[in-house]
Amino acid sequence: MPQFDIKLLIEFFPAILAALPVTLKLVGVAVSLGLLFGVLMAVLRIEQVPVLRQVSAFLVSFIRGTPVLIQMFVIYYGLPMMLYPLGINIVRADKMVFIYITFCLNASAFFSEIIRSAILAVPHDQWDAALAVGHNKFQSYLRIIAPQAVVIAIPSSGVMFVSLLQDTALTIAMGVQDVLGSAETLGRHTFHFMEAYIDAAVIFIVLSFVIQQVFARIEEKTRTKKVQGK
Repeated sequence: MPQFDIKLLIEFFPAILAALPVTLKLVGVAVSLGLLFGVLMAVLRIEQVPVLRQVSAFLVSFIRGTPVLIQMFVIYYGLPMMLYPLGINIVRADKMVFIYITFCLNASAFFSEIIRSAILAVPHDQWDAALAVGHNKFQSYLRIIAPQAVVIAIPSSGVMFVSLLQDTALTIAMGVQDVLGSAETLGRHTFHFMEAYIDAAVIFIVLSFVIQQVFARIEEKTRTKKVQGK
């Protein structure tokens, strides 16, 4: 077993850092689409839309109750089996397609609960005020409820963002050459796994810290504006 070599921490770092765009792209796509579908599912449940409310609730329950790794394999193996009888063959599709679908669904479920809780936390008299000035339901959501719900949802969204970033490391099970995948490859080639994993850990720690600071700053500014508005 090779001994720990601190010099390799510096030598490995550029190669591992070069894989960062793969991780960031996955997070970016998952957050963008996850937020969009999360808002939709939250509204469907709040408005008690028949059938769609039950479907959304089941999807949220399944995703929140299962590990991302299981979800990834269910999508990878299960989706082609479901679509094949419909004449759609995606067996040879790029594995990244299934990974994007998995993380988008995962993010949408968690964002759905964050957004739903934030909307329900807005005082009911805000709805009454919106209706009193002539707003319809859509206008009330857009102009009155949404701005207040966003402020409430910011802290939980920051935690969700960091959690999603860290979950991308699980794509190593699919052979994706992201940050952790690159570290694993370097470790196999040199047998210096510890040095490679430490570099990957540093990257995740720094990114998580940056995200936390960004959301903390956003939360601070929104609270300041809220106080000034009062």
